[in-house]
Amino acid sequence: MTAWRLLKFGVNTAFRNMAIDEAVVAARIEDLVPNTLRFYRWEPSAVSVGRFQDVFNEVHVKNCTKHGVDIVRRITGGGTVYHDSQGEITYSVIVKEEDLGTQDVYIAYNTICNGLIEAARVLGIDADFNPGDPKNCPNIAINGKKISGSAQFHRGGVLLQHGTFLLDVDIDRMFTFLRVPWAKTIPEVVCVAREKLTSVTHERAKTVTTEEVYKALKRGFEKALSTEFKEEEALTTQEQRLAERLQVEKYANSSWNLKGEF
Repeated sequence: MTAWRLLKFGVNTAFRNMAIDEAVVAARIEDLVPNTLRFYRWEPSAVSVGRFQDVFNEVHVKNCTKHGVDIVRRITGGGTVYHDSQGEITYSVIVKEEDLGTQDVYIAYNTICNGLIEAARVLGIDADFNPGDPKNCPNIAINGKKISGSAQFHRGGVLLQHGTFLLDVDIDRMFTFLRVPWAKTIPEVVCVAREKLTSVTHERAKTVTTEEVYKALKRGFEKALSTEFKEEEALTTQEQRLAERLQVEKYANSSWNLKGEF
């Protein structure tokens, strides 16, 4: 496989992050850019909802507004995710399906998620691929506790898979914003979630730096994808222009985020 592009690690708003992902997909469909990997964080913290989800069933909207937490709708499927500004690194893989060697959704998840498993191994953690089920996308788990969740989007022979990698997790804060239909109170769902979620910091029993985890993720994906990365500082001019338009017209627009209309 030819060298991939690795975009500079960035920190953006939720609206900018999702706009960039879609802009890179569009450029890859037109063969204007190579297969691309990017890592990013969210500032301010945000909640992202899957393409077909009902925001008001999944999110404590008033709490998000009160605490300055953005709400954005993804083009990928999957469930609702809280993205803490300090507690995670998000990855995005944008690749031609023919270059990945498969159009099978499950195989693609497995192949890409191996990058996360290898990164965990670099950090001294043994993680496993969890194939998920009809209601849950595949994820990465440690002793049955999820440390990374992912979601996919397919268009024009190009696959976007993006997902989280938890450095640390504040479960009480997370479920201040995420609504769980079966739970009558936030403490009720927090109690259950403590048995289902983990993080690098928890598994290593010490604080890890963002740089340390970023380097591990880069090494992990290089191994899993059998490629070399060509690091680039910025998007192409075309990608930048499309990302700016998508950010304003789509991802920062309540019609899209609350109703899924664009």
